[in-house]
Amino acid sequence: MPPARKRQRAYDPAKTRAAVLAQFGNVRVAVPTLTPGQLAAPAGLGDWTVRELAAHLTMALEAVSRGLDGPEPTTPALTLLDWPSATAPHAGEIDEGVHALALANPDLDALYERTESRFTERLPAAGDGRLLATRVGAMTLADHLVTRVVELVVHTDDLNTAVPGLDIPYDRHALATCTRLLADALAAKAPGASTEVRVPPYAVVQCVEGPRHTRGTPPNVVETDPLTWIRLATGRTGWQSALGDAKVSASGERADLGALLPLMS
Repeated sequence: MPPARKRQRAYDPAKTRAAVLAQFGNVRVAVPTLTPGQLAAPAGLGDWTVRELAAHLTMALEAVSRGLDGPEPTTPALTLLDWPSATAPHAGEIDEGVHALALANPDLDALYERTESRFTERLPAAGDGRLLATRVGAMTLADHLVTRVVELVVHTDDLNTAVPGLDIPYDRHALATCTRLLADALAAKAPGASTEVRVPPYAVVQCVEGPRHTRGTPPNVVETDPLTWIRLATGRTGWQSALGDAKVSASGERADLGALLPLMS
């Protein structure tokens, strides 16, 4: 009998809303400090420049505002654990949108101000259970905001990587939410209880089919830090590279997660 699918983790909607605004605010403070040379530099994501990456970050909030402006879908809602694997088919569409957005908005500060204003005007009156049309399907507002946290954290890390010394801070709740959702997505992709994946201090999940441990230290353990886990889960870092750089420890015959990663890209 296949392992039962675990119940989806609950996220506090009020804390999620605050985390979205906090992380967007951290990025908004940093973007105006970028020089023309830094903005024109490669972002390390396909052919995007840093300017295009910075513009893309506003799309995390604008997707919510656009959804709230539109009619409420009648189709069943996509679950949070289905979301990571549903994003890849839309990469081309996203790429086209990012190029167009950056070209149409040379003033990034104005773009950020307008995006935040639209978001903060619409969000307070919207219920957590309100369905939104998203690129990957209908989602509740509460769940869609969790995905916005993931987008903001992942691309904040991309900006920090592309611009050494930028050091945009991570809101603690945003980083925790991103870490937990991606850890849960791994457990959903490879259900089981033979391997324990630890990402202190935010997440511990059991996954991979095989003998279940019942007490003491499990025979198969993977441990890493939150940012390394996020980079592994999104394909920014390869499994073997992380092992070689001692960014991740893995013990046991079922502790090789290379074939299961990335979870989204």
